[in-house]
Amino acid sequence: MKNVLVIGAGRFGRYTTIKLHDLGHQTMVIDKDEDRVNKILPYASDAQIGDSTDAGFMASLGVRDYDLCIVAIGDDFLSSLETTFLLDELGAQKIIARATTASQEKFLLRNGAEAVVFPERQLGSWTAIRYSSDNISNYIELMDGYSIVEINVPKGWDGKKVGELNIRKKYNINILGVKRGEKMDMSVTIDTVLQHGQSMLVLGKHDDIQKIFEL
Repeated sequence: MKNVLVIGAGRFGRYTTIKLHDLGHQTMVIDKDEDRVNKILPYASDAQIGDSTDAGFMASLGVRDYDLCIVAIGDDFLSSLETTFLLDELGAQKIIARATTASQEKFLLRNGAEAVVFPERQLGSWTAIRYSSDNISNYIELMDGYSIVEINVPKGWDGKKVGELNIRKKYNINILGVKRGEKMDMSVTIDTVLQHGQSMLVLGKHDDIQKIFEL
């Protein structure tokens, strides 16, 4: 369990807090808007109304004690940047900040953020890839062009063993798991038999994964 400080209780901050709650983490949520703070209270360990650009207020939070600080401010970049800078000055262990442009990302990284997330860009990418293909059920983008994708087992692979298909060498992908019913079996071996109608979790570059369905 981690102690997380979430600054900004708009949509992104709210959904982040709810997920952290579901994962069993302790959260402190900060926002200037009283209504937003009241709405997030059922999912936060604690919440305060306050201005994250106020150095005195931020110092009172003891940001050094949090394992992670998430700057979820989305409608005021200057406030986001000032907040990130203050967190860094006050000794925050790890700062993750939200951005909408590459230039914002550069400023945030230069002023204390360890990493920057782009919720709209990442969701847009996921939506385009997920719903532009009839064979993709889920999708997680990694780095350097690699992804983890849940796809349907091709008809041509029905009844064949993973080792027989020589998937890694022929297609440059790795099968991480095979879904049986509602459960994903992650113990895949060369003797695992694939069946059309099942889905499988594969790791590879998107272009290589797409080629499977062009055979």
